[in-house]
Amino acid sequence: MNSADLIELYRTVVTIRFAELRIREHVEAEGFGGFWHPGIGQEGVQAGAVAAMRSDDYLYYAHRGLGYAIAKGMDMAVLFGDLLGRSTGSTGGKGGGTVHFADQSRGVLGQGGTLGSNFVMGAGTATASQLLGDGRVTVVFFGDGAAGRGTWHEAALQASVWKLPVVWVCENNGWALSARFTDQSPTPNIADRAPAYGMPGVIVDGQDPIAVHDATSEAIGRARSGEGPTLIEAKTLRIRGHYEGDRQPYREDKVADDEIPNDPVHRLGEQVDDDTRRQIDAEAREKVAAAFDEALAAPRADPSVIFEAVWA
Repeated sequence: MNSADLIELYRTVVTIRFAELRIREHVEAEGFGGFWHPGIGQEGVQAGAVAAMRSDDYLYYAHRGLGYAIAKGMDMAVLFGDLLGRSTGSTGGKGGGTVHFADQSRGVLGQGGTLGSNFVMGAGTATASQLLGDGRVTVVFFGDGAAGRGTWHEAALQASVWKLPVVWVCENNGWALSARFTDQSPTPNIADRAPAYGMPGVIVDGQDPIAVHDATSEAIGRARSGEGPTLIEAKTLRIRGHYEGDRQPYREDKVADDEIPNDPVHRLGEQVDDDTRRQIDAEAREKVAAAFDEALAAPRADPSVIFEAVWA
């Protein structure tokens, strides 16, 4: 990464952090029409991996946070509109209260109805890219809990057999809802499962956005050149509960927001000069605030929206 790329990566990471904090503030003060699954502390994985993607590459996000879409360039007012059930959201208000958004122009293709459905959808778009020869790569994000779904094994098998242009990025934050990773996995690493499907398994420090970027860049290069999929396991931390408001009675190692171990924001910020960092922080905070206010001012979706854009 050159200095300009590093600065832009920091801008993305800190923007995601401020967006996370603004959503949490709203949930605590105003309540929420669903469950918000915070991604504070995991911004480095999302920003680093997406920075390695081409603008037309396909993205399937995980359910924790919205850093993926911010990093891919989606309008934040539109994203916030989705979360707040506003008609100006990308889904017209259908996805209010949880993470459901899409922007085909930026390759953000949305979310399935169940956790783990992204695997087969990602394999599907990768198959389309292979057949069309359009050079696009699909990147699928998921958590360590979702790695136990049957859809992962089906998609991983077929992707490797056909050498599909897809990259699997597991955000292993150590928790699947209220179950520790060590209690629900027979292997110490998700990446250990990759050789069984004939693909590389790479472990990377998820708190280091640059390391995630580099690992993803290499995997995308393999996929784009026809060498097939790669499984990247980014070791990160879940700072908040499974959802905002979860008191985590099952957990003893709770971490405060200002005590995030190897905080990706601070870690990357140390490589940016003080004046530039302060300017970026101020601009990002202002941009997030303006986008959230714009979304709040938008009209709520009419219930009839559920009948729009329905297949049958």
